[in-house]
Formats: sequence, C-alpha cells, structure tokens
Amino acid sequence: MFAVYAAEPSPENPLASLRVGERPEPEVPNGWVRVAVKAASLNMHDLWTLRGVGIKPEQFPMILGCDGAGTLDDGTEVVLHSVIGDPNWSGEETLDPKRTLLTEKHQGTFADYVTVPARNALPKPAGLTFAEAACMGTAWLTAYRMLFVKSGLRPGQTMLVQGASGGVSTALIQLGRAAGFRVWVTGRSEEKRALATTLGAHAVFESGARLPERVDAVFETVGKATWSHSMKALKPGGIVVISGATSGDASAAELQRLFFLQLRVVGSTMGTREELGDLIQFCALNGLKPQIGAELKFEDAEQGLKSMLDGETAGKIVFTR
Repeated sequence: MFAVYAAEPSPENPLASLRVGERPEPEVPNGWVRVAVKAASLNMHDLWTLRGVGIKPEQFPMILGCDGAGTLDDGTEVVLHSVIGDPNWSGEETLDPKRTLLTEKHQGTFADYVTVPARNALPKPAGLTFAEAACMGTAWLTAYRMLFVKSGLRPGQTMLVQGASGGVSTALIQLGRAAGFRVWVTGRSEEKRALATTLGAHAVFESGARLPERVDAVFETVGKATWSHSMKALKPGGIVVISGATSGDASAAELQRLFFLQLRVVGSTMGTREELGDLIQFCALNGLKPQIGAELKFEDAEQGLKSMLDGETAGKIVFTR
C-alpha cells in the first residue's frame, strides 16, 4: 500500500529520513478495525518521529501520522483517537504508563490503511469533512483538555495563548472564544497575529510584549522562548497550562515568582476518548471547524513537513487522498 514513512532516525536532519512509497498492508488483530484513510493531519510529533524521539531504532521503518479520519470496511465514517492504552488499565487514560500513540509502537495514518482498537474509531459527524475531522485527535483534543479539563477557567475570565498559528494554538483560540473567555494571543509576525484575530481573538500582541493587564491563565506550547513572559503575565493565583515545549525547556523556573504569587503550573497531555467525543459534540453544537492552513496530497508530505519545521504554519496542515 502507499505510505509516507520514516526510514530511520535522523536527529539532525529529520527530512532526510522521510520516504514516500510502498509499505505492507497492516494486519488486523482481534478487537481492532481497519480504516481506509481519507485525510490525516500533521503534528510536531511526526517531526519527533523522524528525529527518532520516543521510538526505538529497531521500530523503523515507521509510517507517520497520529491523526486521521476515514471509513471502516463497512463504509462507516470515523474519526481516530490516537492514544492506544493497555486494555487492562482501569484508571485515567492519559495516566496509563503503558499508553502509546500511533507512530510510537503502531504504524500511523499517512497511508492507505491504518489499524486501531475498535474503541479508537469514533463516529464522524456529518458536518465535518474528512480533512476537518482529521484535525480533532491530537491538536484539538490537546487544546480541549488544556482549556476545559485542566485550567479551571470560568467564562468571562482572560486567557493568553502563546503563539498564534500552530494547531493547538488556533484550536485554543476558537474553543476559548466559543466558551465565553476573553482571548488574548501573542504572535511573532503581523500575519500570525492577523490570523488569530480572524479566528476570534479579542486582542493580539507581539511576542514578549507587555500586556495591558495580567491574565487568569496562560496556555503554553512553546517553552523556553515564552516561559518567562508567561509567568510575568499571570495574576496572583493564576495558572499556566503547558502541553509542549517546541523551543526547549525553560532556562529558569521563575520559582520566586511562582511561590510569592501562588501561581500554579499544570501539565496536560493529549486527552481521553471520552473527551474527544465531547470535543466533537462541542464543535457540532457551536458550528466550529478547525483552521486548516494547508491541504496537500500525501505525495507532497515533504512540503508540509518543511513548513512545520520552519514554523510557517497558519493552522493545521492536512494531507488527503
């Protein structure tokens, strides 16, 4: 079958390990289903896979792609949940020590077919295209959990999103606006800030700019480049919810500010199958559709990956058949 895959780990030059070609069709274990992939969205996790982060060398070649939407063998249209857990785990899904994502242990969605546990294939709403549905499973689910499960914000309070144009950031803007929060956003360029305004941000600022007032919560996916600004932006008792560190770990923890102002720092990773179902319903009720910055053919995967590597995104990058 056709697939886009990583041939081997390439830490310094991730695109050097990218291949577009033929791979064996997946076997379907008991309790799993085969999905004919119609669309799949790109995530930073795919660059980590190309670099060899979170995957053992012997697991290559590895088909890329955490997210996707497609059809079951009987024609049912589905959205994929990419967190695959231990079937014997009975606790909170994201805390399962044996959980994994597609592309870490199991082959991913950038292919004609992918197999997942039956519970990981959720019904696709008729109101979402396959391309739109393919954005739900990682970026939008991460944003939903950060905002509605972890932050504790109430409608009317002010949230700051660090970074204006990535998949999680654009989702946070749209979800926050729909939920009744005052949404502030920082962006590195005028184009990125304009995109945030188009998506519903109430105010936009240059990266690192002094804000008119402090905020109730900051949503972090950047890390080192924005961490100090995030800590200084918070009201006493405020919260930072962090789900990524694309620029690296913060060089200083700002501990004095943390304890003196009684700030809270909360980590958030992906989300549960139930949260994905709630997210899909929330989007349907509010008429929300993901911001797709580029829709490309799978054969043009290198173009999409290079845009992500260079930070030139304007929402989700989606590949379609």
